Parts: sequence; C-alpha cells; structure tokens
Amino acid sequence: MSALTTAVAALPAAGEFGVPDIAWSKILPLVLVLGAGAISVLVEAFAPRQARRPIQLVLVFGSLIGAFIAVVAAAGTSELVMVGSYAVDGPGLFLQGTILLLALVSALLFAERNVDPAGDAFAARASSVPGSPDERAFTSQGWLQTEIWPLFLFAVGGMLLFVSASDLLTLFVALEVMSLPLYLLAGMARRRRLLSQEAAMKYFILGAFSSAFFLFGSALLYGFAGTVDLGGIAAMLASQSGQIGLVLSGAGLLAVGLLFKVAAVPFHSWAPDVYQGSPTVVTGFMAAGVKVAAFGAIMRVLGVGLGGLSWDWEPAMLVIAVLTFLVGSIVALTQSDMKRMLAYSSIAHAGFLLLGVIPVSQGGVAATMFYLAAYGFATLGAFAIVSLVRDPAGEATQLTQWAGLGRRSPVVASAFALFLLSFAGIPLLSGFIGKFAVFAEAMAGGWVTAVVLAVLASAIAAFFYVRVIVLMFFTDPADQGGEVVLPSPLTSVGIGIGVVVTVGLGIFPQPLLDLAQRSSVFVG
Repeated sequence: MSALTTAVAALPAAGEFGVPDIAWSKILPLVLVLGAGAISVLVEAFAPRQARRPIQLVLVFGSLIGAFIAVVAAAGTSELVMVGSYAVDGPGLFLQGTILLLALVSALLFAERNVDPAGDAFAARASSVPGSPDERAFTSQGWLQTEIWPLFLFAVGGMLLFVSASDLLTLFVALEVMSLPLYLLAGMARRRRLLSQEAAMKYFILGAFSSAFFLFGSALLYGFAGTVDLGGIAAMLASQSGQIGLVLSGAGLLAVGLLFKVAAVPFHSWAPDVYQGSPTVVTGFMAAGVKVAAFGAIMRVLGVGLGGLSWDWEPAMLVIAVLTFLVGSIVALTQSDMKRMLAYSSIAHAGFLLLGVIPVSQGGVAATMFYLAAYGFATLGAFAIVSLVRDPAGEATQLTQWAGLGRRSPVVASAFALFLLSFAGIPLLSGFIGKFAVFAEAMAGGWVTAVVLAVLASAIAAFFYVRVIVLMFFTDPADQGGEVVLPSPLTSVGIGIGVVVTVGLGIFPQPLLDLAQRSSVFVG
C-alpha cells in the first residue's frame, strides 16, 4: 500500500499532463460543420423517413451559413491554436470561406439531386409532354437519398481542416476525413450503377495508396526533425542539422500524397474515370472543393514547413506543373465524353495553379487563392449544366449528343459557353484574371519558359472549349441528342450564382484580389 501511495504522490498535477487548451471560438467553423455532420448521422438513424429531408436541409444550410459567419468574424486573426496544430490565419480563413461558399452552392445542387430529378420520370414523359424540352420540368418524386448529407458535411469539415492544419498528423487526419466520404459519394449514382461503383473503387484504391505515401513521408520528416509541426520542421531546416537525404525523401513522398488530390501528372490517372463515373453533382463538388483544399494544404506545407528546401523542390514542382498542363490540354482534345473532357481540363488547371504555388511568395499565394475561387464557381456551374442534359437513358454526356443544344435551349447553352470561355481564359471573365495573376507571379519568379508553355497550353485548351461551343450553336441537332430538362429553383440558383461570380470577377476582380493579397501571410 505504501508503494502505491508513493507512486500516486509522484504523479504530476492535472495541468502538467499537457492537456490542450481547446480554443473553441477559434475553431468554430470546423465545430459547426463536423458537429452538424454528427447530428446528421443521428437524424438518419432515428428520424422518421419523411421528416429526414427537411431536417437535413435545415441542418446543412444552417451549419454552412453559421460556419461562414464565423470565418468572417475571425478575419484579421493570425495565431496557432490547439497546441500549434491548427492555424487561424489569412490564407486559412480565405480558403475556408471559399470552401463554405462552394459547399453552399453544391448543397443547392445536392438538394435537388437526392430526389432523383428526371430519371425514369423523364423517360416516361419525354414523348407525352407538349412544348419544348425546356418546358419538361424535373419531377419532385423519387427515392430520397438523404444519407448523402452526413457524408457531404464530413467531407466539407475535412476540407476546412485540411487548409488550416499546421502539423503533419492533423493534415493526415484531415485528408482522411475529407476523402473517405468522397469515396462513398462517388459510388452513389442511381443510374449507371456499375460505372459509378467502379469509379468509387478506383478512387478508393488509388487514394489509399496516396495516403500511404503521405503517411510514410510524414514519418521520414518526423525522423528528420523530431516533430510533425511544420514550424518545427522549418526550424530544423534553418539550423542545417539532421540528414538532408531523409528530409528530401520525406518531402517527395509527402508531395505524392498531396499532388494526387489535385490530379497532377503523373498522379492524375484516377481523375477521368472518377469524374465520368461519379454522380455529376458529386463530380462538381470534388472538382471544386477538393482542389481548393488540396492547394491550400500544398501552399502551407511548402511555404511554412519546406520553404528552406525551395532550391530542391522548385525544379521538380516546375516540371510537374508543365507536364500537368500540357498533358491535360493535349489529351482533352481526344475526348468524346463531356465529363472526361472536363476532367482533363481540371488536370490542366491544376498545372496552371502550380505555377502560382512555386514562387512561395505572398503574391503567388494571393494569385492562387483568387484562381481557386474563380475556378471553383465556374466548375460547379458547368457540372450543374452537364447534369441537365439528358436522354431517356440518363445523362447525355457524349459530345455528339450536345449538337444543336444552343438552338433547343439557348439560355442553358449560353451559360455553359460562358463557363467554357472562362476556363479558356477569355478576357472579361474570371478565368482570364486568375490565369493572368498566376502567370504574372511565375514571370516575376523567373519561370519565363514555363509561362510561355502555359500560354501555349491555354491556346490548345481553347480549341476544345470552342469546339463544344461550335457543336452547340452551329451544328445540326443529332437524332439521338440530349434534351435539357428545366431545373427547379435550387439548381437554377446554383447555376445563376456561377454565372454572376464568373462575370463579376472578370469585370470587377480588384476587391477579391485585394482581399487575397491581405490574406496571403501564413502564421507559423
């Protein structure tokens, strides 16, 4: 007994255990979204079936709006919380706000998709409804897939954590919280189930490999620095102590895990199949939200943790960037499926974005964040329109089925053309401002040859974007062409927001550029 008493007396006081001081007010956006995700699971388990949809919608939109208000309220803050594992700073808050706005638009599209719009009803009514195809409205009946909402909220929560995590362990947790729900969402298409399930399996298997690379790289960096904190790794690099080969190996493996998420070459092979097989609105959510989250993590890791190795990783990243936008632009020329073409377009944009990441400067961070916001809204709008073009078998994604679409549905085709022109970088649209800002920063960093190649790749990409526009407006309609079903107000609002942001940021980009510039300093 005396030995036990002595052992208990030797224990440290409660405060000496290093229990973290949880700054709830600083992580409120994360708490709101993940907390809503947990409640959403309980709603699915215990709420009556007919009551789930309205409860889930209130929960989702309420949590996203509340989280965005919390992000705005935290503007100007620059500090590390949660024992240094969570950064509340300009880039983190800017990207969190962007993710939440993109999630709100995605939720509008999800809210309609989970009542199986068109589907069998479109096939049954296609020959019986009088008037133009635009007058054939979505049905409000169908199988309620309300189980998507917990997955959606957890994915958004993982994205919010991914852009603000300031140590490698928290980054890995955020990566998994973001990725696992997306693997499931990719396989939840009601039509073309086998293609959807194949996409989910490919995404899961390759994503698991990339996570293993990320984790192994984190272990090597911990072996080098004795800490997983990005600031601690940077301090060890500055002191020039430790084995440099270990840190280079760790950085390379870590980069594989991060570059997989943005579909950079040569880690891009999953993107076309997953984009094609997933439900279209899930594809849009992945293409927009995951790109913002992953580039936020890449900028923080390279800028805060591995900035001291810039002479080593900049050439490799430059080669990857050039290969990415060249492969994405050239291979997109050969695609006959709209979703696969947009997938290779997304790969090309990842290469352009990497040009803004490489300089590791405040200007590069600001330009990349603006580009991510502009690209995200245009992408959601484009995929929302793809989901509207249907035939009796489901979505009509073959390019030949889009022939003459501009004559049958000029408003929808015009909106899609607007998004494509923004992707191509046509002036007075947001895509032009984003590319110009990123290219200007790359030029300032001395990467002149890469910028010239990027401009050439943009010209190549413009060809296949314009090809679709010509197909829609200047080609005779196909016999088995797709028809546009009239969306409900939810999808209409989502597309409208995409159009307004795309045009607005093209004509009046300065307010967002200034905000991005003020928010371009990482803490730590």
